[in-house]
Amino acid sequence: MHGKTVAVHYEGSLENGKVFDSSYPRKKPIEFRLGQGQVIEGWDEGIALLRVGDKARFVIPSDLGYGSRGAGGAIPPNATLIFDVELM
Repeated sequence: MHGKTVAVHYEGSLENGKVFDSSYPRKKPIEFRLGQGQVIEGWDEGIALLRVGDKARFVIPSDLGYGSRGAGGAIPPNATLIFDVELM
């Protein structure tokens, strides 16, 4: 699936349960090319294991997420991320 464009509905939260992003309210999945570094490494690795229609929960350590830099004000440095995903 490397290089293939995929569509994913998702909800991302921190370990404390705080949701920081979700595609569901927008009613539009995110689309990206797999394995091209367009998303965090944990997504590239995890989504590659799924088939269309699969749902999964990814628990992504910070080194496969945003690492020590975090992301904006929503994701603190060194945060473990939890994503509930559905490959469309």
